[in-house]
Amino acid sequence: MMLTQRADLTFRHNLKSGRHGWLRLTPAYSIRIVHQILDRIERPGHVLDPFCGTGTTGLVCAEQGVHCDLIEINPFLAWFATAKTRPYSSPEVTAARQLSHAVIGHAQRLAGEIHWTPPIHQIERWWSPERLACLSRVFQALHCVRENTSPPVLDLLLIAFCRLLIDWSNAAFNHQSMSFKDNGPTLFNTDEPALMLEAFAAYTQAVISAAESPITGPARVYRGDARQVNRAASGPYDTVITSPPYPNRMSYIRELRPYMYWLGYLKDGREAGDLDWQAIGGTWGVATSRLQQWQPNGVQVEHSGFEAMIEKIAQSSPVLARYVHKYFADIVLHLQSLKPVLAPGARLFYIVGNSKFYDTLVPVEQIYASLFKQVGFSDMRIEAIRKRNSKKELIEFCVEATNR
Repeated sequence: MMLTQRADLTFRHNLKSGRHGWLRLTPAYSIRIVHQILDRIERPGHVLDPFCGTGTTGLVCAEQGVHCDLIEINPFLAWFATAKTRPYSSPEVTAARQLSHAVIGHAQRLAGEIHWTPPIHQIERWWSPERLACLSRVFQALHCVRENTSPPVLDLLLIAFCRLLIDWSNAAFNHQSMSFKDNGPTLFNTDEPALMLEAFAAYTQAVISAAESPITGPARVYRGDARQVNRAASGPYDTVITSPPYPNRMSYIRELRPYMYWLGYLKDGREAGDLDWQAIGGTWGVATSRLQQWQPNGVQVEHSGFEAMIEKIAQSSPVLARYVHKYFADIVLHLQSLKPVLAPGARLFYIVGNSKFYDTLVPVEQIYASLFKQVGFSDMRIEAIRKRNSKKELIEFCVEATNR
C-alpha cells in the first residue's frame, strides 16, 4: 500500500473535534491513531502516556471511560492537559458563561489603556501595538476575577485567551515549526480591539460548549521527567500509548512560548532554554550549547550500526551527532524507568517518525525496536502509518512491543 500524507492522522484532524481543537498545537497527534489502537486491543484497564503533550491520549481514553495517567515535563502542557481532560459540572459551565460576559465588559471599560505585557523578546514581531494593548486589557480583566473564581472556571477562559493571543498574532504555521508574517496596514479602517473582543466572546463560547461533553474515565496528569517514569507514576499499567518527541531538532517549546509567557510559566529566554534542555529532543537556546559538553555516561544504545551512523552525522556536524546520540540515550533511560511500572503482558504503542540529517537517514522506528529488546520487551512490530511531508524518506510509524 502506498503511503500518503494523511492529514486525518495529524493534529489537523483534531481541530474540529470538541476539546481536541481547543488550541492549535503541532506537537499533538491525531485522535484517530489513539482510537485505532484502542479498537485493536482488548479494553485496557489502565493506560499510561509518558509524553502526554496536549493530552490527546488522555482525552480519548477519558471520553471512552478508560482510566489514563499522563506524564508531562512542560508545566504549560501539564496545565492544558489537566484542563482538557477534566469533567466540568453544570454549575461550573454556567459560571464560566457568566464570567466571560463580566471579563469582556471589564476589558471594554479599560479601552485605551495599556496594562502588563509579558517580557517576550522582540514582542513586536508577535503583535502590533494595538493588538498587544487589547490583549493586555483582556488579560488584566482575567487577572481581576482570578481570586474569586474556581480554577476549573478560570481555566476555560484562559484557554479562550490563548486562542485569542495566537489567532491575532503575526505567527504563521505554514512550516514545520513557525515563522512570522507581515500584518501590514489594511485598505479598510477596522476597529480591531472591538473585533478581538468579539473573537474572544466566540472562543469562550466554543470552549465552554466543548467543556459540556461528558468525561466518563478518570485522567490524571503528573508533572515529571519521562526519563524517570517510576518517580512520577506507580501503575501498574497494562497499556502505553504515546508519541514522544521526534529526533528532528525541532524545538517543542518555541511554539508554546507566547502561551507560557502570558500565563506566567516563563519569565525569560534562559528559562525557555533550561526547560528545552530538560525535555527529550529539546534544542532551544542554551540547550544547543550544552550539547557540546554532553556525554552518554555509560548509557548504551544497542542497535546495530548506531555508532557508525553517529560518526557519519559527525562528519557534517558534531553537534547534531551529539544531539541524535543524546536523544536515543535518553530514550534508553526512559524505557528503563518505564518497565517497573508495567504489568506483565502490558502492550506498548509508540508513534514515532524517522529523521534525516544531511544525507544520513536515522531509522528511528528500527532503533526503538532495538531499544525495546535491549530493555527486555518482546514481540516488536513496526507499522508504517503515513508520509510526514514531501520528502519521501520521512515516515511516521507505530512501534509496538509487549512487556514479558
